[in-house]
Amino acid sequence: MGLTGRTTSTASPSLKSLVEELTKSLVDRSDEVTVREIGGANTLVYEVVVAKSDIGKIIGRNGRTLSALRTLVSAVATKLGRKAILEIVE
Repeated sequence: MGLTGRTTSTASPSLKSLVEELTKSLVDRSDEVTVREIGGANTLVYEVVVAKSDIGKIIGRNGRTLSALRTLVSAVATKLGRKAILEIVE
């Protein structure tokens, strides 16, 4: 089952939208959030670009927010039989 309760055939559309929605909910300038997906055989890399003023909000204190985001994305990807890596691009 996908994140919306529907069965999905691939992991990438739901994972990309998850990364995008989570990131947009954390920043002030959500219109400047872009997520790029780089796919491999079993591994997906998500590159997130946010406004320079919002980088600290994504990273969080001592990197806790970023670590939590990475954990969520990794857990969902594992559930869908994939591996995912989340990177913040400056």
